[in-house]
Amino acid sequence: MKWTSLNDLRESYLSFFESKGHLRLPSFSLVPNNDKSLLLINSGMAPMKKFFTGEVVPPRNRVTTCQKCIRTPDLERVGHTARHGTFFEMLGNFSFGDYFKIEAIEWSWEFLTKTLEIPENLLWPSIYENDEEAYDIWVNRIGVDPNHVVRMGKADNFWEHGQGPCGPCSEIYFDRGEKYGCGSPDCKPGCDCDRYMEIWNNVFSQFNNDGSGNYTELAQKNIDTGMGLERLACVMQGVDNMFEVDSVRRLIDKVCEISGKTYGADANNDISIRVVTDHTRSAMFMISDGVIPSNEGRGYVLRRIIRRACRHGKLLGIDHPFLTDMCDVAIGESCRAYPELSEKADYIKKVLSLEEERFDTTIDQGLSILDTLVNKAKADGKDTIDGADVFKLYDTFGFPIDLTREIAEENRLKIDEDGFKTLMAEQRQRARDARADINGWDKESGKINVEKTDFKGYTAYECEGKVLAIIVDGGESVDSVSEGECSIVLDATTFYGEGGGQVGDKGTLENEGAHIDVLDTKKTDGVYVHMCNVVSGTVKVGDTLKASVDATRRQAIARNHSAVHMLQAALRKVLGNHVEQAGSYVDESIGRFDFTHFAALTAEEIAKIESIVNAYILSGDKIDTVETDVDTARASGAMALFGEKYGKVVRMVKMGDFSVELCGGTHLDNSAKAGMFKVISESSVAAGVRRIEITTGYGVLNLLANKDALIFDTAKELKCQNVNDIAKRATAVSDEVKALKREIDQLNSKLAGSRVDELINGAKVVNGISVITADLGDMNIDAVRSLGDSIKDKKPESVAVFAIHSGDKLNFMAVCGKAAVAKGAHAGNILREVSAVTGGRGGGRPDSAMSGGKDISKIADALALVETLIK
Repeated sequence: MKWTSLNDLRESYLSFFESKGHLRLPSFSLVPNNDKSLLLINSGMAPMKKFFTGEVVPPRNRVTTCQKCIRTPDLERVGHTARHGTFFEMLGNFSFGDYFKIEAIEWSWEFLTKTLEIPENLLWPSIYENDEEAYDIWVNRIGVDPNHVVRMGKADNFWEHGQGPCGPCSEIYFDRGEKYGCGSPDCKPGCDCDRYMEIWNNVFSQFNNDGSGNYTELAQKNIDTGMGLERLACVMQGVDNMFEVDSVRRLIDKVCEISGKTYGADANNDISIRVVTDHTRSAMFMISDGVIPSNEGRGYVLRRIIRRACRHGKLLGIDHPFLTDMCDVAIGESCRAYPELSEKADYIKKVLSLEEERFDTTIDQGLSILDTLVNKAKADGKDTIDGADVFKLYDTFGFPIDLTREIAEENRLKIDEDGFKTLMAEQRQRARDARADINGWDKESGKINVEKTDFKGYTAYECEGKVLAIIVDGGESVDSVSEGECSIVLDATTFYGEGGGQVGDKGTLENEGAHIDVLDTKKTDGVYVHMCNVVSGTVKVGDTLKASVDATRRQAIARNHSAVHMLQAALRKVLGNHVEQAGSYVDESIGRFDFTHFAALTAEEIAKIESIVNAYILSGDKIDTVETDVDTARASGAMALFGEKYGKVVRMVKMGDFSVELCGGTHLDNSAKAGMFKVISESSVAAGVRRIEITTGYGVLNLLANKDALIFDTAKELKCQNVNDIAKRATAVSDEVKALKREIDQLNSKLAGSRVDELINGAKVVNGISVITADLGDMNIDAVRSLGDSIKDKKPESVAVFAIHSGDKLNFMAVCGKAAVAKGAHAGNILREVSAVTGGRGGGRPDSAMSGGKDISKIADALALVETLIK
């Protein structure tokens, strides 16, 4: 059993179950897909419920994941203990009607005892008290000491939620040692003390509960395994709680660095440090998955988390925006498993920064007023803050009620919840009464309330439609509009509303009195909303307009959309049937297709895919789009998007025997109309998900023209008379560069050698160590390394630190001779302190290290610190 990082544990687990025939799926989004029972994904199996119920066919009967999870019921407790957190990762291996108890138990034991090498005597399995099958597997197949197998009752070891699939559990506990125990000789898993920690839970879904307590065996038995990654890391790293785990501890250290506090020195500061640490991780992942701060739903959860982190930052004495600095560390710790964090880093930090700034404008004044209210309540001998005061804080100063509640509780006070709710209800009613009763506008919900639009765009580019509603200024419904931007709803349209990955149409709406440009088209609940700019004239509710789609653009979109269907078919032919759609985007320029696959595509695979698609395009095959029901479509072999909710009538796009898919987009009627097909790029989106971008028709011609221009420009720069000689000329230039580099390296070595004696002679002797510092300007880094090596060889008792900078880029290098290292000098530790002076970070080995800096104006201060550090 050896120390293992959190990131390595995650990879080890997923690789182990891949070796057992499981399909590794990337973490599902924290935002549930078609599941209104959850605000946020809170367990490993939550996003796969429909695989278990059979509503959706899983991509494979064996699946393994590491799922991002958010739980917020105890949000106010986070920070007050080291056990509570809002974000965690759940490792899971799942069987949908495939393997069952024997394999699940054997593999859990194999992973823990063989892969992780946890001593068997430290592990205690638990079983449901009547599950003799599990007992037999543990004792007779695995060979666990019967005294280490604990039977527990239904409350602990039987998973069920009312009517439906259910079954017994078998957990595995880790013995943390007597120092965590209660001292009782009967102490074992199930005891209320902290000695035994559950690290693995196998749920055997084998029964169906009819709701009246009657259980029957399921025909298809399933396995649902859950293991908290952070909890497992606690075991493998020998730490007490998740805040001490390596990746999380680095965030703790960052909070301390920003605030100047020391973790563990003050209980109140520790609470705030843990809050900021946990909430940074949660906010980062939520924003990455598309959640934005708002006043309702999951957006409000995010807002509470960010604002709570801001407030606790202030309690630590941080008087400037700091969450983006925290986010940099959090992204660095998690981007290996979640590369989308790096790709979205700027966006994540922008959302955090805006919310932090927004909160800063209200927090100080609100805190001051709340402090007065708290003191007044205490002085008056009251235990409750008046609801009217709480409402005023919320309504006038934008101070969140949950924050008011939390601060009141910290002062052993309550708030008048009922009074607050009454005043909020009165305010909402006043807002409803003030809203005009205009045709097409629902005063209660604030939504467009019209009949579903008659969409004619599958067969025509133009039609006439009657104006049912006009909306301006983000929500106000009006009778007419004569200038500027607005949204228009017609009873009929040819404009496709954005959906299914396809962008909305553009074009014009017009009659004799008005000309309107349609900039985009959206669709919600069957109502098509045209996002418009009124160019001239006036349009009124009740007017009839001619709707004309930009046909050239629509045709280009159709080429790319049909080509994406062809691409998926080709991918499955070349890579295998494990390829499933994970997302798509289609506009007039490109088609983008995200799919499940676990390696970058080779040049040969891409070439084969292009060849297959282009061959199909050149075949001139007829493309049929028909309306049918879901069952008939699936019986025809149509592919459907996992998790997508389809209505009674679906559109099936059939490309002969090449491809059949359910799709509501606009498509070609003949494959030849795609013209040509070309892959633009192939990249990674997330673990186990790849992305291909393609183009067709004129897009390919533009691509070729751009490449031709690049070839001619390159030939010109290389002074080639003939473009066919580019490769030969590039080789010659490369050889010249290599020769020049060798010459430069020789000169740098001579230059470095000439400065060795000068620097050694100028050294200061501190406690028997020769301290050398110098600002070397923009000296070549290889020359600096050579200089450092020479000083170490000539002066073993020396410590040398150099600054190197060019433009805005700043680096430090430190070397320590053998004698200096023997006396305790450590180059990495020295640079950690030196870099920090300039706002940088870094470290390295005891004898040699490199680091980065930021503020070039502080080089002198940084180098001056070296002598102090040696002392």
